[in-house]
Amino acid sequence: MKTLINLTAMKSVAFSAGIIWVTGTFSTPVAAESVKATVNGMVCAFCAQGIEKSLLKMPETKSVFVDLKKKIVAVEAKEGQALDGKKISAEIKDAGYDVVKLENTAQSVDDIKAAMKAKK
Repeated sequence: MKTLINLTAMKSVAFSAGIIWVTGTFSTPVAAESVKATVNGMVCAFCAQGIEKSLLKMPETKSVFVDLKKKIVAVEAKEGQALDGKKISAEIKDAGYDVVKLENTAQSVDDIKAAMKAKK
């Protein structure tokens, strides 16, 4: 009886380990979380650089992209981190600009940048 219980327990552990291995092997990478902001008042490269520097100081920020012509600021979170739209908006407003719209997206900053260049 004891051997039957041990055999059942071993099968259960082996099955669970197999599920974990298969799930880990075939899972797709999680898309990066980004926030896209439409910002009024940016007119020059100095404006863009100031916003970029202040947002990069936030510990959860991986990268920032500023498009002056389209009035877009994109912020990407570091892996395992979450972005706070209110905090991003406050940083931009503290730098002297108006945030008109905030949008969460699963795109990376590189993807957003590529899409902006493709629309030109």
